[in-house]
Amino acid sequence: MKYIYLFCPVVLMLFSCGRSKNIPSIKIKSIGTLENIQIDSSLFGIGACEPSIAISTKDPNVIVAGSILNRAYRSEDGGRSWSKEYIKSSSGVYGDPVIEADYAGNFYYAHLSNPTGRAWVDDEFLDRIVVQKSTDNGLSWSDGTYPAPNPPKDQDKEWLAIDPNDNTVWMCWTEFDKYNSKESKDKSRILCSYLDQGEGKWQSSMAISASEGDCLDGDQTTEGAVPAVGADGEVYVSWAYNEKIYFDRTFDRGKTWLAEDKIIANQPGGWDFKIPGISRANGFPVTKVDLSDSKYKGRIYVNWSDQRNGSDDTDIWLIYSDDKGDSWSQAKRVNDDPAGKHQFFTWMDVDPITGYIYVVFYDRRDHSDEHTDVFIAYSTDGGNHFTNINISETPFKPNENVFFGDYNDISAYNGVVRPIWTRLDRMQLSVWTAIFDHK
Repeated sequence: MKYIYLFCPVVLMLFSCGRSKNIPSIKIKSIGTLENIQIDSSLFGIGACEPSIAISTKDPNVIVAGSILNRAYRSEDGGRSWSKEYIKSSSGVYGDPVIEADYAGNFYYAHLSNPTGRAWVDDEFLDRIVVQKSTDNGLSWSDGTYPAPNPPKDQDKEWLAIDPNDNTVWMCWTEFDKYNSKESKDKSRILCSYLDQGEGKWQSSMAISASEGDCLDGDQTTEGAVPAVGADGEVYVSWAYNEKIYFDRTFDRGKTWLAEDKIIANQPGGWDFKIPGISRANGFPVTKVDLSDSKYKGRIYVNWSDQRNGSDDTDIWLIYSDDKGDSWSQAKRVNDDPAGKHQFFTWMDVDPITGYIYVVFYDRRDHSDEHTDVFIAYSTDGGNHFTNINISETPFKPNENVFFGDYNDISAYNGVVRPIWTRLDRMQLSVWTAIFDHK
């Protein structure tokens, strides 16, 4: 939803081809070879960024990804080569792409809407979150379904999670009474809904946040809701607001939630912070559940970033719960470098087969300026210890005048791990993955 105040003075949108590009591999001790592969690139305008990715649970060689505003990518060889298309919907496609795979081999592409094609003009703009489904590994997509629109309120910043029992699709997001409004009467809140596969329709949206924020798209806004579904169908959601991480849950498909949202962690400095060279940055929390048969089965993880150690020292954090969210561990610092450098734009996945945790983030530990690498931190012992590895073949130096997106993503299934990230070289945005097979 933030794409109105984009970037460079060049109005013309130029797009380069989506041909994959192989980069010399990186040798990582005990891991094997990581190949960096370029999925897409663009020059000026609304560029390829804010990517999301999902691995098929039926065939890990099949991977689907997306980036703004309406790019969709697919690979049939484990992410080594990619095709690209621009998806369409009668509801319009306006960014915030989220890709998720269910347990029957289907993919889902969630995004913001622009039904009339008149962005920022008509009340229908951003009045719904649309989810398009593919039953053929991303070759084609449905027109899309959605929870009931609620104009003139604006719907933004969604994420998806799939129930492992029956492939119910859960979605949570932020509703703004009026985006960017300075009026005290205009508020923001966290909504959730789910797509009942049997009925084929979305249930009525549920407001789950007891506290409402403002509409200015900053730390005083309730934002960054990411759901996760446990082995018994329980749904967990975390989000950020007012320098804290909030948590809610339901065990009965949304009929009841916690009587009061739990504050599970402090986020000093808030979720909206400054990173030099980045047009905007955030530390939204990511929620995941261990679905594996490991000793940590059922453990809930929440991962975020903040500046508790100072505005020149952003760090990545993790907490977990073994009692369905009643109590939580102390925050653990995921990045293992000395203090004083920035790590930011974190995302996490937990392999549902092995239970291993994978966290992808940008990292400046090896640089004294704004040059930036991409790291993965992984844990094989329930988040007690993390190994950090640099997965980027070369660093990049971003330009704060170019919109860089609000998130990256990572997907893991049975030892196949595929991060996805944006890099920015001068004015050129590009989307990348790495071939990380952790067997």
